[in-house]
Amino acid sequence: MNELMASVRATPTPYGTAALWWLGQMSLIVKLGDTVLSVDYYAADDPDRLVKPPVPMDEVTGVDAFLGTHDHIDHIDHKAWRVWAKTCPDAVFVFPSLHREAVLADGVDPAKAVGLDGGDSCRIGDVTVRCIPAAHEFLDRDPATGRYPHLQYVIEGNGLRIWHAGDTVRYEGMVPALRALGPIDAALLPINGRDGRRYRGGFIGNMTFQEAADAAGELGVGLAIPGHWDMFAANPGDPEAFADYLDAKYGGKVPCRIPRYAEPIPLTKAD
Repeated sequence: MNELMASVRATPTPYGTAALWWLGQMSLIVKLGDTVLSVDYYAADDPDRLVKPPVPMDEVTGVDAFLGTHDHIDHIDHKAWRVWAKTCPDAVFVFPSLHREAVLADGVDPAKAVGLDGGDSCRIGDVTVRCIPAAHEFLDRDPATGRYPHLQYVIEGNGLRIWHAGDTVRYEGMVPALRALGPIDAALLPINGRDGRRYRGGFIGNMTFQEAADAAGELGVGLAIPGHWDMFAANPGDPEAFADYLDAKYGGKVPCRIPRYAEPIPLTKAD
């Protein structure tokens, strides 16, 4: 077994604790109790990426569910999902329901394919995954079905709640929708922002580092983790600026951790 994946399975997470591993961009492994989730793992060895995948796709094992927030290669990596559908046959695959045909084309067992929309939830082991829409530069909605192509996930289990923001800008009603789900113990937020140059180049935008810091600060998350800043030279972010702004505006009340690849991030429920 791959060293990191073995470490994930061996890491104890008793009630009131969790462990996270950031694998670049918005990739996150979450362990809550005995349940291991992989969210938005971009595992393809693409020549355009600045950092190689921390775990080769064919060495990913011991995962109970693979979650993808939207159908872009660095979030739902179809090449990898085709591999994991074979190597992790018991795993569940969770994704926006608009992408069901594309996911089934990866060879995912229809019984293991869980398509969700904003407001939906599903249960994986002892973990509940709740969804709200994401606005990947725009709050898009399929005109035929009314479903959202981009989602955010709030992962609940073991007494903790972890917000994975996917790719999104802040939109009216987003923070209240998150607040209604309860206190958030950790959040992974995209900070790369958006501008005309990137939009013309096909890079669809996200929160600026200030917007991401304000979302984390207003919600009072237990730990803020910046994401989506490291992978592509033409679409960078500044995690140091995010951390500095969060500290300056919220007076150190919202802890921040700039993640390192595959380094464990332990969480403990605050009293």
